[in-house]
Amino acid sequence: METQATASAKQAEGKKSAAKLLIGRYHHQLTQGCGNTNCVNQNCATGNPSTQLGANEAAVVAIRLMRTRAPLCEQSTVDRTITIEDMEVDSSLNIGGKCLTGTIFPGKAMEVLDEEKLSSIIKECTGSKDFSKLKQTLWDIFSSQESLANSWLQGSVKTKTRSLSKGEPGASTRKLTKEEVRTMEGESEKDVDSAQATVSESQSDSQPSYSIDLDSLRRSYEQLFGLDNSIFEAGLVNAIVMLCSNLEMDLKCKPNIWKDLNFLNAYLVVVELPVLGSEAYLENVVPVLCRGIALLPLPYQVVLAKLWSDYSASKLKSLLENLQQILSLKVYTGAFTRERVINEDETITSVTSVIRILYYASLLAGERDSSCDSWDVDDPVPCASENDNFAAVEIIPNSLRERYHDPMGAALQISPLDVRVPLIPSEEFYNEPLNETIEMDKDFSFWKISEDMGSFDRTKFSFMSHPFILNPATKTQALYYDNRIRMYSTRRENLFQSLMGGQSSPFLKLRVHRDRLIMDALVEIEMVVLDNPGDLKKQLMVEFDEEQGIDEGGLSKEFFQLIVEEMFNPDYGMFILDEETASFWFNPSSYENDAEFTLVGIILGLAIYNNVILDLHLPGVIYRKLSGKRGLFQDLTTFKPSVHRSLQSMLDYTGDDFEEVFCQPFQISYTDLFGSTITKELCDGGEERFVTKDNVIEYVDSYADFLLNKSVSAQFLAFQRGFSLVTAESPLGMLFNPAELEILICGEKEFDFNELESSTEYDGGFDKDTPAVKWFWELIHSMSLDDKRRLLQFTTGSDRIPIGGLAKLKLIITRNGPDSDRLPSAHTCFNVLLLPEYKDKEKLFNLTYKAIKECKGFGML
Repeated sequence: METQATASAKQAEGKKSAAKLLIGRYHHQLTQGCGNTNCVNQNCATGNPSTQLGANEAAVVAIRLMRTRAPLCEQSTVDRTITIEDMEVDSSLNIGGKCLTGTIFPGKAMEVLDEEKLSSIIKECTGSKDFSKLKQTLWDIFSSQESLANSWLQGSVKTKTRSLSKGEPGASTRKLTKEEVRTMEGESEKDVDSAQATVSESQSDSQPSYSIDLDSLRRSYEQLFGLDNSIFEAGLVNAIVMLCSNLEMDLKCKPNIWKDLNFLNAYLVVVELPVLGSEAYLENVVPVLCRGIALLPLPYQVVLAKLWSDYSASKLKSLLENLQQILSLKVYTGAFTRERVINEDETITSVTSVIRILYYASLLAGERDSSCDSWDVDDPVPCASENDNFAAVEIIPNSLRERYHDPMGAALQISPLDVRVPLIPSEEFYNEPLNETIEMDKDFSFWKISEDMGSFDRTKFSFMSHPFILNPATKTQALYYDNRIRMYSTRRENLFQSLMGGQSSPFLKLRVHRDRLIMDALVEIEMVVLDNPGDLKKQLMVEFDEEQGIDEGGLSKEFFQLIVEEMFNPDYGMFILDEETASFWFNPSSYENDAEFTLVGIILGLAIYNNVILDLHLPGVIYRKLSGKRGLFQDLTTFKPSVHRSLQSMLDYTGDDFEEVFCQPFQISYTDLFGSTITKELCDGGEERFVTKDNVIEYVDSYADFLLNKSVSAQFLAFQRGFSLVTAESPLGMLFNPAELEILICGEKEFDFNELESSTEYDGGFDKDTPAVKWFWELIHSMSLDDKRRLLQFTTGSDRIPIGGLAKLKLIITRNGPDSDRLPSAHTCFNVLLLPEYKDKEKLFNLTYKAIKECKGFGML
């Protein structure tokens, strides 16, 4: 009885024979044709005479056609079957990424190219006006992985070569071995001696490298593309597409083939092409190139990121623009639906993966913060004072926060938070067509599944794992889904507890009085946190004492507005208003206990969680510190510009009389809320130690550290604790950088009411041509900025602009009866303006102004 091993061997042998037969038939079809005058096969010399191939090109294409099982013609004129052994190929053949030169097919040794050889060919062809040699050489090199990977090598790289030349005995009659057939079929991973194997002496699997002489390659490209590109463009594009298609197929089908160094070399030569942005290359080469690079293992992508970080800003930006262009083109032409989402398009996902490499290259080349900003020196645990009732609640300290949300960031030991000024601004990585097309609910579900599985290798591609390509509006939508899922989860838990006999509300209910807003909110939230901090994840519902109304969102917006106004009122003493920048900062001499600063942090977290924008005026360093970083000297440029200029003048001073000019001890003086001057030493014995040219950097860093960190450490750590109580489990830190976090909390700054007008909808008999509606917009566009803010406050419950601009507000204007003396009113929960159909423009102006200036606690339902 035949054993299983014997049966498998026979089956494998049968596959090899079939493959040899098919390749031979495809080769004959491509070179000789089928002879059928009615043939329409595009892969046949008879059906498509314009694309008749030579022996070398046909051999490569035959392998690809065999793999894809392309249609074969009825070869009626063929008297016998043509097999591989019968092919007369006189140059190197690339099969599945392996160069099977001479040792497999009779012919000359593998072609390689370098700067000197290319220059000689160009000179020869230019002199004779015959460029056939140049075209053939480019085809031979760029269609073969091994030829391309062994071209333009660094002089220190050693190569191992084994090939059969025309003069070698037995070369003309040698047939394929079993191992060579397995290699062609892509079914074996056994060791096969490569025709040309280039291995760096320092190469290892864990630390891949490349061996291309990039300077020589770039000079060669300058010579080549200084010619008329039309001479060789078509052939070069076809060769590269064939090469990249073979590399892509190998990476997909052979799990360990990427260990060959040649993959990295080959991709580098193609990426360096200076014409990738031209139409022929952009549409044909870039997509297949990206699909292959995206399949490379992480260590190889890390090498590319490090290499690209040495590019100039203009060159890196040009490469990014090319990728963004092909990405936008694919988005616009993809015809995506709810059933066919953008995440399933292989070209889009692979281009995004390559942009990810560019993003980290931009970070590596950017301006990083100094070492004192590292995570391990940040305050390890936000310590609370004894008078803080929130002190017993444990939160994640900065030292334990997840620093790297992306495996590439971990491999490169760099986070977006480490880089203050990247080589390319982060906004240039946003792709607006993609952001407009993406189905964020589905993308979030793909991300959630992969996060639960704990793997970056996702079965479903998620753009949330590539947040650099998403604009703040799309990220906010992703955060909204995460928040809503948490809210619904708490509701289910509450329902389960109710069924088990427990009693609790499915909402976070706050009952406050307008005259005791901070105290009431503090007491209510303290009780919630001490009982169950998880209740902060419930949907907020606010009720004002002695007032009627059900909170459908409008009362919450008003609550946030009123409590922020009170907490940041300088008269309250918690924060100080800096007149130079019109921003608030923690009062280091505040008499308020830490619990109230914790409450401010909770309010910020709850606003994010409940999708409410706040009217805050905080310096940018606050958002960096909330992200887990320390304030540094650079942060003074926006927080204390005059102080920054003074300190910078000390750093820039080069005179020998430094101590006499500045006469500055290691001290800092500042004025408290009551006008008293307070002086602090910046080091032990600071009163006696003076700043010199040798220690001025230490002084400047110590000055900034005291001002931004040490002087307000208790206040900020309480504030951070409150913020973390609400946001610690959300993907906030993964999605938003500090600048985007500020937009998330405070909204956009540009008041474009033309956007609001174009996006507004009408109801109750109104349309955009109704006279009252026209008068209303005429009034709005003539208002001052303060009155426009009041209008937003009146109609939506907030005078802030949502992320994405006023077009995202979705205001509805509805007819509220005929002409009358009634004031306009609003349902702030739903952004609905109720406007009577006034018959007089002046009446509409007067009554609208009166309504918006008396809107607090009145007219908003």
